[in-house]
Amino acid sequence: MQTTIIIPCYNEASRMKKEEFIRFASEHPQIDFLFVNDGSTDNTLFVLQQLSEKYEHLHYLNVQPNGGKAEAVRKGMMYAAQNHFSDFIGFWDADLATPLFEIENFVHNIQRKDFDIVTGLRLMRLGADVKRKSSRHYLGRCFATTAAIALKLPVYDTQCGAKLYKTSIVPTLFSEPFITRWLFDVELLARYKKAFGIEQTINKIYEYPVLAWEDVNGSQVKTKDFFKAPYELWKIIRKYK
Repeated sequence: MQTTIIIPCYNEASRMKKEEFIRFASEHPQIDFLFVNDGSTDNTLFVLQQLSEKYEHLHYLNVQPNGGKAEAVRKGMMYAAQNHFSDFIGFWDADLATPLFEIENFVHNIQRKDFDIVTGLRLMRLGADVKRKSSRHYLGRCFATTAAIALKLPVYDTQCGAKLYKTSIVPTLFSEPFITRWLFDVELLARYKKAFGIEQTINKIYEYPVLAWEDVNGSQVKTKDFFKAPYELWKIIRKYK
């Protein structure tokens, strides 16, 4: 089964873990990476061009001007659906807060019960190497609870940056631009629910508790962005009710 993983990139030249991507891609030829340069102002595009020239399973898409992570992910997902012959397409954070080895676990789980979507769940628990800053953890829990109530879905973690989709449902979810810049993960759930109904949403989306995850310094998402969430959530619920 072939899989393509979208990596949105904005000014990642100095912190991109190139060797990890190269090593993983060489060991897993069934997995391709599509790096989306989101109007970077540093040398990110040059780095991605070099990687794609040297390594068969590393590709890039140049998006100009900068449109934000949501739009970079959306364009990458649609490009992969139209140009890559993959069974599954997902997206992953460039900083590898979720380690690359988890991709195989996502693929295994989406096949396990023929799920449409597998989304990461960052649950601090015994036996797992999940490290979250306290401030983000508690803000995240408050938001996730609010989002679950608003969506009327038993979702635990909407904002994990690792997700995998059946290619067949990508056009339904990603064809139209998002109305929100910060909460497109929630908007994707709302779109799926509106398109397929609440019963299928509950039965065909799986929250996989990742074995490892870590807050990485330099993230483009800042703590202050959480305070924009209520208005963004209101826009989503109003549109997809």
